[in-house]
Amino acid sequence: MIVDRNEHFLARVRLTVQADGVSFEELLVEGESVRVEGWDFSWFEGRASEQRPSWGYAVMLAERIGRASSVLDVQTGGGEVFDWALNRAPRPPALAAATESWAPNAAIARDRLAAHSAVVVRAIDDGPLPFRPGAFDLVASRHPVVTMWGEVARVLRLGGVFFSQQVGPGSNRELYEFLMGPQPASSKRDPSVAVREARQAGLQIVDLRRETLETVFFDLAAVVHFLRKVPWTVPGFTTEKYRDRLADLHRQIEQDGRFVAHAQRFLIEAKRAT
Repeated sequence: MIVDRNEHFLARVRLTVQADGVSFEELLVEGESVRVEGWDFSWFEGRASEQRPSWGYAVMLAERIGRASSVLDVQTGGGEVFDWALNRAPRPPALAAATESWAPNAAIARDRLAAHSAVVVRAIDDGPLPFRPGAFDLVASRHPVVTMWGEVARVLRLGGVFFSQQVGPGSNRELYEFLMGPQPASSKRDPSVAVREARQAGLQIVDLRRETLETVFFDLAAVVHFLRKVPWTVPGFTTEKYRDRLADLHRQIEQDGRFVAHAQRFLIEAKRAT
């Protein structure tokens, strides 16, 4: 997400481009100076906007938390979305837990989720979940780097639910191909792959939705900060490495007033059937 003040509408778009009169060098420095810890994207307000999926993941998560006695949020980031949903759940779960791989985010999540008495555990994204089998009624994950379907199934009780919003294939292709050139298509994040792997892990698909959403950048600093904060968009990104293409992108934004890309999102809900 870039600006996430409401799950159902576009972030407010500024009428005057903030970067007017600001040089390429100044925008590079600004984009590099913003802290990347946590999943708070409020800095982007007025500088970038991202269309939100119509289903409203956080609202749906809050509803499901209200029906669960034990909840795990996998790859929670700074705990921002999990905290929002816990605060709005019809009733709190008896047990709330979260995992996060990056130490700075884990520290932020512990502080943020302390009010819910949530346990935050550091765990690598592609490794085992440090919980006993059948520990949770609900496992959630928003934009996981990778989903370990076998581990999700293991920690769910029989009849328990996995609920996740994920990044689909080719997200922001316009942006990464502007910098890197044409890239081969990949099925790694395709919803059909997720469905197959979920079923192989013994999960039954309850819901699957997919949408293409518009992402708009209004200045180069927003692009630079985004690529630092979401590093898998352009692996190994540095402003030095991509300086020439960033200069081209800056000129295009000055000319057009914006740079438009498209994000892919899918929602998947699966129940442990066996």
